[in-house]
Amino acid sequence: MRRTYFAVGALALVALLAIAGCGGGGSSSSSDATTASAPTETEPTESKAEAEPAPKPKGQVAVVKVVNTPELGKVIVDSKGMTLYDFHKDKGKTSVCYGECAAAWPPLLTSGTPKATGAAKQSLLGTTKRKDGTVQVTYDGHPVYGFVEDKMPGETNGNDFKGFGAQWYALMTNGEEPADG
Repeated sequence: MRRTYFAVGALALVALLAIAGCGGGGSSSSSDATTASAPTETEPTESKAEAEPAPKPKGQVAVVKVVNTPELGKVIVDSKGMTLYDFHKDKGKTSVCYGECAAAWPPLLTSGTPKATGAAKQSLLGTTKRKDGTVQVTYDGHPVYGFVEDKMPGETNGNDFKGFGAQWYALMTNGEEPADG
C-alpha cells in the first residue's frame, strides 16, 4: 500500500515539475516539445528569471577540451564532449542568461580554476561570477553554455540558433565563432 502511495506521489511530482517547466497550465502535445525546448524571443524576460537560481556545481572543476565535429570542425566542449556556446546578448564577461534561458542553455559552472585539455587553450579560460553566486567558465572572455537539444557528444544543434533575444554560436579553439556563423 505504501508503495502505491509513493508511486502516485512521485508521478504527481513529475507532472507538477513538467507543468512548471513548460511555463504553467494550458494544453500541450508532443509536437509542442520542440517549442518548449527551443526558446524564442517572446519568452519571459530576465526579471522573472533572476529569482530562479542556476544549479550549483558539485565541487567539480570544469574541464574544457576540443572535439572535431562533422558540421563545424574543431569546437570546444565540456568534459563529457558536449559543445559549448556563447550568447550574443551577454555583456562582455557578464551573463544575462538566467531562469528559463539557463534551463535551455545551462551555464558551464566550476568550483575552481577551469582546466584545458588537448587542443583547448588554458590561456583563453577564465571565470565570471553569476548573479546567483555561482562561477561560470569563460572562453576568450565569453561566458559558455551547453544546449539541452544536444543529446550526444559533438552535436552542434545550438550553433547559429536564435533564442532568448540573440544568437548562440559554438566556439572554436581560438575563441572565435565558426565561419558559417
